[in-house]
Amino acid sequence: MTDPAPGDGEPTAVPAVPVPPVEAPDAPPATLWDRMREDPQYAPEHLALEAVRRLGPEAAQWAARERAQRPDAPPEQLADLAVRKFVNHARLSGAVSGAAGLPGAVIDVGVLAWTQARLVLHVAAAYGADPTNSDRATDLLVLQRVHKAAETARLALGVAAGRERAGALFGSAGDRALGRVMLQLGVRLARMAGVRAAKRMFAKVIPGAAIILGTWANSSATKELADRARALYRGTGRQIPGPRRP
Repeated sequence: MTDPAPGDGEPTAVPAVPVPPVEAPDAPPATLWDRMREDPQYAPEHLALEAVRRLGPEAAQWAARERAQRPDAPPEQLADLAVRKFVNHARLSGAVSGAAGLPGAVIDVGVLAWTQARLVLHVAAAYGADPTNSDRATDLLVLQRVHKAAETARLALGVAAGRERAGALFGSAGDRALGRVMLQLGVRLARMAGVRAAKRMFAKVIPGAAIILGTWANSSATKELADRARALYRGTGRQIPGPRRP
């Protein structure tokens, strides 16, 4: 027995086409590493711009999917899910890091900064802010305390975007001492990730310290960032809380 054909004026049901999930990299892509290595002074700005481009769509799709599955869930609950997930990611990245020396430390803090950007964009989406909007790059830099004010963050992002376009057109300005570049890059990314570069270097030099210190430092810095992000996007104003007093 076949279903009756729809009558005149009766809409025909169109089956929903499943939307494939947006795949986002768990670590900074190679092209971003190249860009940051060539322009370490603006490494945090390059990372923030790329994070919004690469990770924003994933966060938006995640929030839409969670709201469809949990229509009664408040934003706080969705934010809880995002925070737990990416704090765990940050903790794991601190525990399993294997590369040694300065290059390993740079990779560590770069992956951590990327994971933290992913967390912030998911928290923004949980509270209804568009994670693909360019303003999120500004938010990232202020939340991660690369810049104290949104105005200076926006200015630095504009400079980084211009240098990105110039690099695409004209290539790198030339080779510089790799060690100096890596040190500058590591310090800038460590500051963005909320982890002191000295701690990361210590964890790389002292045998056995990498797992313990890396796990603690990554987790602690990421939890504090999550608190600041929630305060920003919760709707209690655009003020980003300062450092906690002892």
